[in-house]
Amino acid sequence: MSPRTERTSRTERTKRMRRTKSTRRTKSTRRTTRMVAAGCAALLLAACGSTKDAAGGSGGAAGGEAARVGVIVPLLTSPFWQSYNDYVPKMAKDQGVDALKTVNSNSDSAQQITDINNQLNQGVGGLVVAPLDSAAISAGLDQAERKGVPVVAVDVAPEKGKVAMVVRANNVAYGEKACDYLGEHVDSGKVVQIMGDLSSVNGRERSEAFRTCVKKKFPKLKVLEIPAKWESDAAASKLDTLLNANPDVKGIYLQAGGVYLAPTLQTLKSKGMLKKAGEKGHISIVSNDGIPQEFAAIRKGQIDATVSQPADSYAKYGMYYIKAAMAGKTFEPGPTDHGSTIVKLPSGNLEDQLPAPLVTKENVDDPELWGNTVE
Repeated sequence: MSPRTERTSRTERTKRMRRTKSTRRTKSTRRTTRMVAAGCAALLLAACGSTKDAAGGSGGAAGGEAARVGVIVPLLTSPFWQSYNDYVPKMAKDQGVDALKTVNSNSDSAQQITDINNQLNQGVGGLVVAPLDSAAISAGLDQAERKGVPVVAVDVAPEKGKVAMVVRANNVAYGEKACDYLGEHVDSGKVVQIMGDLSSVNGRERSEAFRTCVKKKFPKLKVLEIPAKWESDAAASKLDTLLNANPDVKGIYLQAGGVYLAPTLQTLKSKGMLKKAGEKGHISIVSNDGIPQEFAAIRKGQIDATVSQPADSYAKYGMYYIKAAMAGKTFEPGPTDHGSTIVKLPSGNLEDQLPAPLVTKENVDDPELWGNTVE
């Protein structure tokens, strides 16, 4: 072998050795990178586990603590919602739910969407919301769904958007019960329904149910309507105007005693039209809510009846269903173990329709009625 050939051979061997070492270093680097990546992934999974659980899994948070629940109320100017608000912390404790202090949307549907977003940004694991507007609430529900946070709707069923459960009484039955009572106590003449906000499914269902029932079952009654949007001032001023033109009104249906009872009684009193039950000229009045003020008015003979909307059960089962949803539990239509029925709504959501009894002078002192337990 010539010296030149030998030098060429040594050069090629050197190049092969360098390539081998380079390949070994590359494989080693790749193995190290994979190990680091795996370790980081494990750490990331551990760090993210509490958020995943809080959003829709076991309901666990960092350190094994229960995920927090945000609670949003529509307003606090009504005794009904004041009572619900008072029940929330007690029922949350009974159900083992870590509920944050309630947030009041103050009758503003746009503010309610902001309230939902604020709660989501605080990292809540669930939301219990009483919607103000059945359609507008969908924006907040969509935000919650994108973040994997379950929502329970109380009192009002959303038209769109996903919720784990709607906790509500049968509002069609509210209007029908009011119709039946007035129809049985007023032979003929004019009756007024002071309606709620028609942007809410509650206002629409109560109004249509009352209107349809009167037309079908009591054709001698003429229904006059006041759209008052759950506002006491609107109810007072519009009722005053209506009574000036129709002093012969014989019955009134209040779709929300919490906001309409006081202005209605004040308006009737100012006109000399507030007569006790049994007296000549008494105007039969049926309300909705079941607040202590309505019970007191029934006892005094100022109004005749109310449908007891279960503020205590709204709070109790709102907490029950949000806890179940955070744990990944689901439900099916059918009877429950607490005297209600779960139905499937046109939106696809489920609704637990809680009992709402009619209260009159015969049962107004029943100690089981939540309105008799409020201090």
